[in-house]
Amino acid sequence: MAISKEHKSEVVAQYSQWISGSKALILTQYTGLSMKEIDDLRSKTREVGGEFHVVKNTLGKLAFKEAGLPLPADFLEGSTAIGFALKDAQPMAKVMTDFARSADALKIKGGYLGTRAISAKEVIALAEMPPLPVMRARLMGTLLAPASQLARLLAEPARQVAAVLQAHADSVA
Repeated sequence: MAISKEHKSEVVAQYSQWISGSKALILTQYTGLSMKEIDDLRSKTREVGGEFHVVKNTLGKLAFKEAGLPLPADFLEGSTAIGFALKDAQPMAKVMTDFARSADALKIKGGYLGTRAISAKEVIALAEMPPLPVMRARLMGTLLAPASQLARLLAEPARQVAAVLQAHADSVA
């Protein structure tokens, strides 16, 4: 069934909107996935603030060109579906790679982190990183460690004097 030129331009505009609104894109090959599996993956990506859509390669190429992203040759070959991380890149990468491990029919082709193209291995590495709140907590712990050590160091002499006075008071009483 032929798609009208108007409809094609609407589809390219929608793809471009998803691309520009995404923190990361994860391109996959989905040959062999059932509709139930695709629907399951779509619901999992929505839970982490993303979208998962099957993309027509020719229209996808136009959308990537319109978005100004360099397109590696193998990203839009064969069957293509894209995970759009609209909120945070790491949870989306984790959902996609976990699903790819459980469903052999889904293969990670690569993706984009911001405007930088990344390989399938880099997508997997992104998925294995701790989530952003955990990274922030670790950073804050690292930054606050010297301050808490300084506070303990400054409080120690006063604590020792108080302990000596308490011991003296206990021995007198």
